[in-house]
Amino acid sequence: MTTQSKASEICCPEFDPTVWDDKTLEWENKKFIKDHVCSVFYMPVNFGKVMKRIDGKVTKAGANMPDWLCLSEHTSKWNMNIYLAVDKDVADAENTTMSGKLFCKVYEGPFQNTGKWTKDYESAAKSKGYTIKKMFMWYTTCPKCAKKYGKNYVAIISLIEQ
Repeated sequence: MTTQSKASEICCPEFDPTVWDDKTLEWENKKFIKDHVCSVFYMPVNFGKVMKRIDGKVTKAGANMPDWLCLSEHTSKWNMNIYLAVDKDVADAENTTMSGKLFCKVYEGPFQNTGKWTKDYESAAKSKGYTIKKMFMWYTTCPKCAKKYGKNYVAIISLIEQ
């Protein structure tokens, strides 16, 4: 039997919300790999399996994941697209890029607050004169690491027009 250290039990890096909260970003051909997660009424079913699969592809390619940025795009109650930021093209993956102006706001708390966060986010974007073109959620840590860190940060990031 082996024992794990407390550090090895944490798989996600600690998230610093001050770097992202209430920030406007500019991306030019930012690299991502795209995959899909099945959902049941917006709740992901195979998220862990998909993350392991794409992490294996990233590792095999010798690529890095800047900021551990992984955007989730809820396209329906039954599907969610995942965009994992990478620093180079990854073989056997759907490579894509994003460009444009983005607005990010960070929230903390249980996932059941997502509806409240989305309304607040839309209000904040509107108050800045932004029109939301495409919205993403960034679940910054897995549930186990969120529990260990004592914070469950979720960032909402949107491609915007002004």
